[in-house]
This record gives sequence, C-alpha cells and structure tokens, in this order.
Amino acid sequence: MANKLIYLDNNATTKVDEKVLEVMLPYLKEEYANPSSIYSFSRKSSNALKEARGVIKDFVNAKDEKEIIFTSCGSESANLAIRGVLNYNKNKKHIITSKVEHPCVLNVYQALEKQGYNVDYIGVNANGELNLEELDLAIKDDTALVSIMWANNETGVINPIGKISEIIKSKNKDTKLFVDGVQVAGKIPIDVQANGVDLLGISGHKFHAPKGVGALYVNSKTMITPLIIGGHQERGKRAGTENVPYIVGMAEAAKLAQDSLHYEMTEVKRLRDKLESNILSKIYNARLNTGVANRVPNTTNIGFEYIEGELILLHLSDLGICASSGSACTSGSLEPSHVLRAMNVPFTAIHGSIRWSLSRYTTEDEIDYVIDKLPSIIEKATSISPYQKELQALKDLRK
Repeated sequence: MANKLIYLDNNATTKVDEKVLEVMLPYLKEEYANPSSIYSFSRKSSNALKEARGVIKDFVNAKDEKEIIFTSCGSESANLAIRGVLNYNKNKKHIITSKVEHPCVLNVYQALEKQGYNVDYIGVNANGELNLEELDLAIKDDTALVSIMWANNETGVINPIGKISEIIKSKNKDTKLFVDGVQVAGKIPIDVQANGVDLLGISGHKFHAPKGVGALYVNSKTMITPLIIGGHQERGKRAGTENVPYIVGMAEAAKLAQDSLHYEMTEVKRLRDKLESNILSKIYNARLNTGVANRVPNTTNIGFEYIEGELILLHLSDLGICASSGSACTSGSLEPSHVLRAMNVPFTAIHGSIRWSLSRYTTEDEIDYVIDKLPSIIEKATSISPYQKELQALKDLRK
C-alpha cells in the first residue's frame, strides 16, 4: 500500500478546507437551534443563515438574496430547477439539453421523455464544444427549458453561457435557461446576471465545503414549483429545516474560493498544463481528448491508446495517486464515457482515457511525482495489450 496520497480527482470531490471546518463547528455544537424558531437562542443560527445567503448571492452575482435556495447537493438543485420549471409550465412539452450533461441532468431528461416530453439532445464537436447552430435550430415556440452545463465534469470544457442565453432569448424570450454550474464554482468567475442565466446550481463539495450541501439560484422572474413540500423554509421553495452548519461551511468555502480565483486561474492552470504537456511529450500513445477547447484551469482529459483506463487507475492507486476515468457518478458502469462517445473519441483511446483534476492544494512536487511515475505505468500496461502491432505502428508514426 502506498504511503503517500496524491489527490488528482477534485472534480469528483474536494477536501474540506480547515477554515471551513472551523466556522462549521459552533453550529454543530453549541449553536444548534432551529433557525426558524422565535426565541433568542435561535437568533445566531438565523443570522448565520441570512449571512450565508448573502455570500452565495455575491458568489454567483445574483441580484437579491431571495434568489438563493439552499439544497442538499448539485443533483437536487438540478432536479428542483428542471422539474420546478416544467411543473409550473405544464402546457409546454419541449425541452433541450446536451449529449454531454452530467447524469443528474441527462437522467432527468430521459425520465421526462418517457413521460411524454419532446427532448432535443444537442451534440458537441470533437473537442467537446457545443454545437450552437444545432441549439439555435432546436428552439421552438413551446420550448420550456434549456439545460446546459457551464463546464463539463469529465473534460473541463467551458460552454459560452452568455452566447447560449442570447441564442435562446432571441428565439423565445419565455424559454428558461438552467445552468449546471457545479464544475465552474471556485474555478472561474460566475456572473448569472451578465450571462443571462435563469437558474444555476452549485454543490459545496466541489469547492472545499462538505458533501451534502448545495444551492440553486432562481432569478426573480422565473417561477418554479417545489419538489419537497412541507414547512415554509426557503420561501416555500424547498421544505425542511435548513442544514445550518453545512450552509455556513459552504458560504465560507465560497469566500475562500473567490479569494483564490486568481491562483486557480494562474498557478493551478500552470500545474495542469505542466502535467498535460509532459504526459503528451513523454508517452507516445497519449492524446489530449479536448484539443484546443477552452477549459476550466484545473482539468485535463487524456486518452492512452490501446490500453484500459481501469488498469492505469489501479497502478496509479498502488502509488497513492488518485485520478478518474470519468464522472464519479458513473464509475460503476463498464460502458465508455457518454461524454467521450459524444465527442467521437476514437475507440482506440476511449477506454484508456483518464481525467486529471487539480485543486489549489495540488503541489509542484506532486505533479513531478506523477510525471515521473506515469510513463512506466503506461509502459507496463502497453506490454500486455493485445494490440501490439497497432501500438508499434503508432510509435513509429509519432517518432
């Protein structure tokens, strides 16, 4: 068993920042009151909830604190946004998404399709970039909702959300745009107003808050029907006593992430690029699956041709290196990534593709260690590949 841990799977989850844990502890111990109670003991919890809502409002640049709904995770935010809009607009049966969305969106759309909704799934090019012309042609008079992720969880490819919003609103001003913002939170600036976003979901555990807390932005002109019905919490949009310690933690994580944006976009990107360029230069059967596409600064997706990704991950794990072959939400599947399939990544590389996702905790020494150890891992995997002729031809081609 490896003694060290090098964690390069931050798109799956992140470590909780110590400062986040510190601000949470009082609300797990002495300040345990229900924020909805009227006695003075509950006042600190109530005020903390209000302050956290203001922080998340600023984090996404919403206009009003009332536009922020606290949820349990990104998946709940997506379900509340999608089903909430559609349940409020029952007469509209056309919806649009992309072929590369996270399962929390794609699986909801597929379920809705079985319930009679007409769904268009927009394709992407070989770099993973959305086909905007296809999106433009798909919008109809009865299109209720378009769901497009801001950045892809497997490739890091950033979608031009402002441009997408312009296309939608120019064709049908009543069509709502839900953006899965889970993979951009803490990596690039989020501005829902400037980009014409109607609804946006985030999840705390992707930017160094704990698992089990998220938020949904819903602009004041967008009406939704709640999924969870009960008490008056979250202005009747999401019943259930608010998880104050985790909400406070997510707000602190958002402040820390905002302060670290420049570091994320410069130093984390530099380390990502160093890892990427060294892999591509040292390993002849490596290919960058996203090409020149604009990506979040922490993510790269590299295919290793004619070998199995699971074998690579096992060898990496033996050395204490954590990476991923795709979304953690689909890691139990033997099917190749739906994202890479939509990008038409060659069959020679799709099963051998690895996602590397860094964080502000990633160090130069860790990247150097991976660069040093990975070539021998790939060499070991290629030596037992049944495609020796193809590998030799590829090696000769790339000399």
